[in-house]
Amino acid sequence: MKKRPILAIPAIFAAISGLFAQKMNSLPVNSPVSKPKLVVGIVIDQMRWDYLYRFLPLFKASGGFKRMMGEGFTCDNTLIPYTPTVTACGHTCVYTGSVPAIHGITGNAWWDNLQMRSIYCSEDKTVNGVGSQTLEDGQMSPKNMLVTTVCDELRMATNFQSKVIGIAIKDRGAILPAGHAANAAYWYEAKTGNFISSTWYMNELPGWVKQFNNRKVVDSLYRLGWKLNSAAAEYASYATEDLKDYESRPLGRDLTGFPYDLTAFVGKDYGKIPSTPWGNTLTVEMAKAAIAAERLGKGTATDFLAVSFSSPDYIGHAFGPNSMEQVDDYMRLDAELGRLFDYLDATVGKGQYTAFLTADHAVMPVPGFLKEHKLPNGLYDDPGVRRALNAKLKAKFGLDNLIVSTYNYQFTLNHPRIDSAKADEWSIRQLILDSLRKNPAVANAFNTADMMTVPLNNTMRQMLANGFFPSRSGDIQCILKPGYIEGGATGTTHGSPYTYDSHIPLLWYGWGIKKGKLNRETYMTDIAPTVAALLNIQMPSGAVGKVIEEVMK
Repeated sequence: MKKRPILAIPAIFAAISGLFAQKMNSLPVNSPVSKPKLVVGIVIDQMRWDYLYRFLPLFKASGGFKRMMGEGFTCDNTLIPYTPTVTACGHTCVYTGSVPAIHGITGNAWWDNLQMRSIYCSEDKTVNGVGSQTLEDGQMSPKNMLVTTVCDELRMATNFQSKVIGIAIKDRGAILPAGHAANAAYWYEAKTGNFISSTWYMNELPGWVKQFNNRKVVDSLYRLGWKLNSAAAEYASYATEDLKDYESRPLGRDLTGFPYDLTAFVGKDYGKIPSTPWGNTLTVEMAKAAIAAERLGKGTATDFLAVSFSSPDYIGHAFGPNSMEQVDDYMRLDAELGRLFDYLDATVGKGQYTAFLTADHAVMPVPGFLKEHKLPNGLYDDPGVRRALNAKLKAKFGLDNLIVSTYNYQFTLNHPRIDSAKADEWSIRQLILDSLRKNPAVANAFNTADMMTVPLNNTMRQMLANGFFPSRSGDIQCILKPGYIEGGATGTTHGSPYTYDSHIPLLWYGWGIKKGKLNRETYMTDIAPTVAALLNIQMPSGAVGKVIEEVMK
């Protein structure tokens, strides 16, 4: 029997080791991976994807949208993979790459089945406001979000050398994106016209924030009024006429159309600015102040600025996506984004930062507009339905307030009361289901426990499942028909699984980004994993999205 040539094995290993050593010696020693100096995440609160193309002729070459579309990368078929499609869920999903079933933010608010009370998404009674005059405006933090954001992962990856700052008019638009470990989040207090924070981040506002607040920028913007950005005739191809009965009047009953005189609010009412395009201007000025004072993009580690523009949501809810007000808002927002990019080019350096732009949700046209053009539409009276059902339940079972919540198109039962009275829960549920199914606005209603077995379109089933977190979700799911909204005769809203609420823009621009366009399906959950891949850091802890490889150079 021949002996095996075992002495050849060390020689083989030696040869392999030599080749490997040569390969390794050819690589730079201790060379850091190239990264952008700054990442700027931009979320437009309530932006439909089709605005990019509907309003394209109105956008300027110097503005933000054409710059990102022409020099960057566009994902034209980006969808939200869960429902309800609302602000808090959207901002959380963008930055976590996760869905409500995992990250726990199931709505702007929800009924908590453990605490038996309503919970606002970013409320935190253990902290206090910093710079605020109203208790409820300041007691905010990311505590209710159960996973990390890509900003948290960046902070950990750099041993907390990276700076992360969130800015928005809405508290949830600043807090949830910036994450748990952020250096700061700043949001707007309507009572004072100031940007505030909470003790989650700091015990006192930095000097630069106090200085910014002392400028009273809002008063200066009020004095400018709100006039059309272009000649009235230019809006004819994009919007209805100025005055429509189905539009709301967020600036007051007497201010019914262009031009809007805002001087009466100077020094008196700081709550009106979000319902004008000047809210976007205010946000850009605050972002610029943060970049300068915090020296974002000037350190050795990548910094992150999370900016959310809240005014399009206020304007869109009141006037709708086919109004002159919203068209004018987006023309002005385009210019503001251009100003922000010009500032970043001058301070951080063109090509030295990465930016992405998306939306937290889109929106349905105003039902009155749809009716005017013979398109499917209708209204659903959520408070009225709840009152009527509770009355029916009391009449049959002798128990008050058996439905404690109808948040997010879900009905939550009063289980302690049902259990203590030993009432027939199956019969209670059946009465609610039978009544809902007879409502002309309702497409379907079922027990959430039956979500995976009840006959449903697969896409809708997955969206509903992705939005369900047991202790923060209800017992019965209600789905409205397409074209129907929860609301009244004026204005519009969002929150449904339909494409008018769930098809959002996604633009990429700057360092590491290719020039191009993609039409395959991508998802809101893909944004954070793609940013993490660009930065060579770990994905957020609850991420379920995929890296959009086509975006990256």
